[in-house]
Amino acid sequence: MPKLLIADDEADLLAELKPLLERSGFEVVMASDGQQVLDRVPREKPDLIILDVMMPRLNGRETLRRLRQQNDWTPVILLTQVGSPAERAMSLQEGADDYLNKPFEPLELIARVQAVLRRAKGHTQQPLSSYRRLVSGELVLDRQTRQVNFRAQPLNLTARGFGLLEYLMLHPGDIVPRERLLDEVWGWANAVETRAVDIRVAELRKALDDDPARPRFIQTVIGEGYCFLGEVEGRA
Repeated sequence: MPKLLIADDEADLLAELKPLLERSGFEVVMASDGQQVLDRVPREKPDLIILDVMMPRLNGRETLRRLRQQNDWTPVILLTQVGSPAERAMSLQEGADDYLNKPFEPLELIARVQAVLRRAKGHTQQPLSSYRRLVSGELVLDRQTRQVNFRAQPLNLTARGFGLLEYLMLHPGDIVPRERLLDEVWGWANAVETRAVDIRVAELRKALDDDPARPRFIQTVIGEGYCFLGEVEGRA
């Protein structure tokens, strides 16, 4: 049974989440601040940590930084309260495996936990989000310079196009719904019907010479979303 360590200073939220997570097959350990997390991780050895960003004593981001400085690569999901793309990019750059904006549906958190655990299963190396460069064959994405090269040639991508490709490469093999991409990459938490994602995916496919009928990089899963097909390697 996977063990989760969830830290949040909202006692009511913890009381709501604990039974839901337990019914979903998880063992749950709770904490109310970052210092408690650092104290309990060596003893509890959780399979995944859920950190609220805004906590007393030691906030979620500082807790995450200290874990990574200690070479602890336990998967971490950050709970944030600012939904801007910059906030979310910062979460990944600091070593988070995923992030969820408050308020959220508990079932969405459970889905994120399951997805992160699937990606982490059988792997002990650093998460992709901790690396500067993401590499899949001849495709290289530099998260620091925000440049993408394909077949040793630079690609001229828009900021949205870069963010979309980065997000998909950080979640290889996952089927990512359009709504999640609009929320995570565009920052549109309550987006109306739009083809913004489809348009950017079409632009990426053209740049990558990726045939939708026989995709090498981005697959459309009808009725569900998009999936990055290639294996992704993280490099410094």
